[in-house]
Amino acid sequence: MSNKMLHLAGALLAGAAFGFSSGAACADDIVLGASVQLTGASANTGRYYKDAYEFAIDKINAAGGVAVGGEKHKLALKIYDNQSDVNLSVRQYTQLVSQDKVALLLGPFASNFALADSAVSEKYQVPMVQGGGASDQIFSRKFKYIFGTLAPASNYFGSTVKMLKELDPAPKSVALLYADDAFDVSVADGTRPLLKEAGLTIVMDEKYSSNASDFNSLLSQIKSNGAEVVLVAGHETEILNFVRQAKSLAVAPKLYSFTVGVPSEDFRKALGADADYAFGMTAWLPSAELKDKWFGDAAAFAKAYKAKYHYDPDYHAASGAADVEALAQAIEDAGGIDPAKVRDALAKLNLDSLYGKIAFADNGQIDLPQTVIQVQGTDLKAIYGAKGFVEKPKYPMPAWDKR
Repeated sequence: MSNKMLHLAGALLAGAAFGFSSGAACADDIVLGASVQLTGASANTGRYYKDAYEFAIDKINAAGGVAVGGEKHKLALKIYDNQSDVNLSVRQYTQLVSQDKVALLLGPFASNFALADSAVSEKYQVPMVQGGGASDQIFSRKFKYIFGTLAPASNYFGSTVKMLKELDPAPKSVALLYADDAFDVSVADGTRPLLKEAGLTIVMDEKYSSNASDFNSLLSQIKSNGAEVVLVAGHETEILNFVRQAKSLAVAPKLYSFTVGVPSEDFRKALGADADYAFGMTAWLPSAELKDKWFGDAAAFAKAYKAKYHYDPDYHAASGAADVEALAQAIEDAGGIDPAKVRDALAKLNLDSLYGKIAFADNGQIDLPQTVIQVQGTDLKAIYGAKGFVEKPKYPMPAWDKR
């Protein structure tokens, strides 16, 4: 490689840690700042947030921007790539508020990032609205400047457990597996009492290391203990490995459900026919019944989003776009960008968004019910919601060699 090419490669690698703006910001623009996983292990999901932030900002700006004191102001985005490194993310959020002087903050993806990064927003008293972290730990510290649009992790399997009680034949035994990060630990901590209240026996309760690639030992335990239901709280790559290895070892419980992956088009494409029968959950589906003042409705949002980015949005993208909408409305309600006034406006927010009703609880988090979903052939079906069964589930799951 020539010296010139080496210099260019080095510059590109170094540049990954630096930020860029969405369009050329003018002096009167209101700049929102974020650090997101654009490269590294979490980039596949991190891109949802970058794309959603840009998409929502462009839509609001196309409608004239946000109204402040009788004048319209455009929004702008200053975003950094944290390279899936939580320590770098904290440094970047510190730079956004202390050096870049952004007005307000949007969040990263993943609970462990939001947990660390929200300490920056609290220290500098700059509101952060994030739709990437659901861990109960984020909102248990009585912080005043962090707001979240994901439902509490502790209740992610809530709808699933209710569904289990109504299945025929009803399962009796459950294996609970979870990664050792903030989100998945919160999921497990909340799921245990739900299972016990439902009268289900937990025959396996195992924590594994984040980014684990080998699930053979855990799957062998599932095979030997005869767990009828397997609930897994983990990351998308882990779930892909879990399903592939389950097939390899011929492990097929009556039902398995995952906190992530199933809503994602990429996940289903990666597994192909092996994704069939997998259950998951989502707080959002692109329904025309979800109205908002910028996109019209969630179905219109999903159609326009796919046309621009060439992949279907899931709840990550919808919550990211709703974060921008929440800040935009709070700026208008506060009559400006004074951080304390915007913070108070967020606390009082009652907004119909493309994602659903945004009304934060005292701890800064919203609580939207999870809809149980299932891959059925080439389709993703809504199975069980707040009012019970929506469609018939494919249950029990057959053995791998019987599909």
